[in-house]
Amino acid sequence: MEDFFKHIYSNGTLLIMWGAVLFNFILPIPKNAHPIALWHKFAELLAEKVNNNTNHSQSLISGTLAWALMCLPALAVLIALQPLVWESHLFELALLILALDWRNNDKLAHQLISALAKNDKETAKATLQPFVNRDTATLSQLGLGKASTETLIMGYGRNVIGVLFWYAFLGGIGAFFYRLVAELARAWSPSRQEFVPFGSPAIAVLATLDFIPLRIFAALISIGSRFIKTWQLIRMQSASWPLPGPGWLLIAVGGKLELSLGGPAMYNKRKSVRAKVGGRIAPAAIHLSQVQKLLAWRSLAWVVLQSITLGIIYQGI
Repeated sequence: MEDFFKHIYSNGTLLIMWGAVLFNFILPIPKNAHPIALWHKFAELLAEKVNNNTNHSQSLISGTLAWALMCLPALAVLIALQPLVWESHLFELALLILALDWRNNDKLAHQLISALAKNDKETAKATLQPFVNRDTATLSQLGLGKASTETLIMGYGRNVIGVLFWYAFLGGIGAFFYRLVAELARAWSPSRQEFVPFGSPAIAVLATLDFIPLRIFAALISIGSRFIKTWQLIRMQSASWPLPGPGWLLIAVGGKLELSLGGPAMYNKRKSVRAKVGGRIAPAAIHLSQVQKLLAWRSLAWVVLQSITLGIIYQGI
């Protein structure tokens, strides 16, 4: 046992992960003050300059080049900085702290639950708007419940699970780069007509990075009550969702709690037809609370399982 802890301490990977999670809960970085917000704004400004082609193929090429212009230099800078820092563990910790966003997901959940419980639609819409691309002004109480639930699910899936997964494989640089890719895909999401097909390359890269971690997390969520029913829903409904990772995760949570997710959504006053997934219960404040608890506890289970796995690996090394 003593040798086991020596391996953990000498490597530092687990200490960095635990430290980042602890820091995220004690002193979370506000969304508006986060460097990711600046990255998102720069992506919007770049799109205004280069996303002006009416030709489909030209727009696709522009989107690919714009993605490369944003992401490849950022990755090069991160890699170049690594050997220059005086303490590599602190560099890894700083990047993971910036990439991880667990506490803000919890805060968003509590704000939405409070607003929906009071039937305060305007507050719920205003709270949700910065986190989504869809129009919230016209959302009904049912629409707010679905949009809030989906946003919370994907927030945990990408800002927590995806970040921790890629940290385990590629360290702090991998975790932070994944977060940059995810934010770029949100900024240029083809769910809005003006980013079709400009944003398709960004979505394709994110879908590739999401494929494994979100499916594993969906499997972790499915364990326990309604396991068989949830897996049946995943098998039947996953093909109807365009992105495999998010599709599995949404269906897993919806099936587990019997919640109805998906369906039509408005983006810039244009109706987007999406498949309905999950169960049949319309999400309300009480269901959003259940979703938050489910995701938070399964995320904690992920941290424990990842810690055990990395501990075994490094003990072997």
